[in-house]
Parts: sequence; structure tokens; C-alpha cells
Amino acid sequence: MGTSDETFNSIFKGTLEPIGQLRGASNGSLLCKDDSDALFVYKPTAGERPLWDFPDNTLSAREVAAANLDVMLGWNLVPPTRWIADAPAGPGMVQKWVEEVDELRPVNIFDTDGVPAGWLSVLEAVDQTGRPVTLAHAASESLMRMALFDAIVNNADRKASHVLADEHGRIFAIDHGVCFHEEPKLRTVLWGWVDQPIPERLLTALVQLQHTLGEFHEQIDTFLSKAESHELRQRIKGLLTTGLFPRPSDDWPAIPWPVF
Repeated sequence: MGTSDETFNSIFKGTLEPIGQLRGASNGSLLCKDDSDALFVYKPTAGERPLWDFPDNTLSAREVAAANLDVMLGWNLVPPTRWIADAPAGPGMVQKWVEEVDELRPVNIFDTDGVPAGWLSVLEAVDQTGRPVTLAHAASESLMRMALFDAIVNNADRKASHVLADEHGRIFAIDHGVCFHEEPKLRTVLWGWVDQPIPERLLTALVQLQHTLGEFHEQIDTFLSKAESHELRQRIKGLLTTGLFPRPSDDWPAIPWPVF
């Protein structure tokens, strides 16, 4: 299998030039272009704000590990991503920019009686006016893989806004800075397959991933602690043992906030 770095190198040209700041991001994130004017998101380690439950200065590295794991699976969910040491604001991760099309958003909030046919409802609530609303997501193969991917990497923050659709309807997963914690922290909007059997094709992919990772894999384990690497393999083993999509924990919020 290829690596995220190899995929990235096929599209990245020359050097990065910052052209703006992504102000809605919780950590320092810059919009950049390369010599061909292609756009990228650059998240320097120096721009990371401390978190109570994740080690300092590790979020960018976790993003790269998640992207590399996606490449190993061959699911093409995470935009091409790499670690870059020589960048304008110091070491960090760089990821190809995805231009989102809001009208094709695969996770959304609807009037409770207006959820599209075939979509999977996740949460019912009321909006600020007291109107019943439902959080739902499409039942696509891409989102099914993303739900399983999040269980593998222990994603603590799969917001609806971290699931993008481009102009061709292709689905992308972004923002994986709070993944791979050694403690269970799965928090996601993609709960549509709770307790359902994982399809055989995806179980086969997990078996292959387990084999590829082995006891150590440079593209993953150099970005994680020993405990995090161990628990990654234990989560894969657990999913193969149960053969089921996980259910929310009673000890951790199931849905990230804000949802968008």
C-alpha cells in the first residue's frame, strides 16, 4: 500500500505560501498555496492550544497518523496529508484543501418530519424556537466507512462540519487532532449503525490493517505514544471480535458540541 506522504507528494508543488488564517478553527490554522496555486490547510504545532486530556504539541502529529491509517485501509476518506518540518511557522501538518458544497452536506439537521428517505436519524431535539428537529446522516458506503474509521482511531470530535462533500459529491473526513487517545473517547455524529454487524468487506479490511500494522509501523507509531499504539491495536482486535459497530459509552458524551 502507498502512504499518505507519497500521495501528497504527487500533488504538492514547491513551497507553501500562507495567504490567510482560518479563524473558525480552534487551533492555529493557515490557508496556504503552493507554487501551482493549489490550496492547503497548514496546522503548525506552535499554534496548538493546550487541552486537558491530550499531551501538548501532539495534535498535528495525530492528524498525520489518521491520514496514514486511511491510506493503509485504502478508503480515501482523509484528504492527502503530510508532516512538514520546514514550513513558514515551523513543523506541523499540511493537508490538501477541500472546497465544500453545503447543498451536498451528508450530515444535517432537519425538521423531524422532513428527514430525507433512506437517511439515518441520530438524535432528536428541539431548536431555539421549540420546533422538533432531528440530526441525521446519509446511509452511504463512505459514511459507513467513516463511522468505522472513527471507531478505529478513537475520534473524540467527529462533528458534522468535519464531514465534507465536494462538488462531485465525494465525501471527506477532516480534523483528526483529537484521535488515538489511550482512553475510550469516541464522540461522533455518525451513530446510524449502532450495534449493527460490520459488513464482511469492512471486516476483511480490518484484518488486512491488523496485518499491515504488525507490532510497529513507522507511518503510525512514530506519531503516537506506546500506550496509544497499543490501544489502537486493541480497538481493531475488539471490532473484529464483536463484528459490530460500537455503541456510545455511558461515561463520555456521545455527540460533540457544537454539532457544526
